[in-house]
Amino acid sequence: MIYLTKRFTFAASHVLRNPSFSNEQNLETYGKCSWDNGHGHNYTLEVTVKGEVPEATGMIIDLKELKSTVNKKLVDKLDHKHLNYDVDFLRGVIPTAENIALKVWDELQKFLPEDMLYEIKLWETENNWVVYRGQ
Repeated sequence: MIYLTKRFTFAASHVLRNPSFSNEQNLETYGKCSWDNGHGHNYTLEVTVKGEVPEATGMIIDLKELKSTVNKKLVDKLDHKHLNYDVDFLRGVIPTAENIALKVWDELQKFLPEDMLYEIKLWETENNWVVYRGQ
């Protein structure tokens, strides 16, 4: 088995707020991230796929194909968007890095060959990231 990772970037804004919490609870839980106008991040997304290397091509996936798929089906939907309001697959989700990673995984699973997706690594800042490898 071999693992191949491609890196993508996007800029997006969000507000961390649980609608069932009071303003005080949201402020206590999320701090300034719960403020009405939100804030933004320059995210980095690493998508790792896995597979056996076919002798005929020497590659588990064409990187141009992976780049095109991830950009069209995911990054273009996230880049320069407000994650709470503009992204259909995040509607009703508190857009923490953890929840974004879970939803990104679900989206990518739809467009990549079965069992090829191995890992999602989402960097919210240079000091904060989340890793998800599926269920």
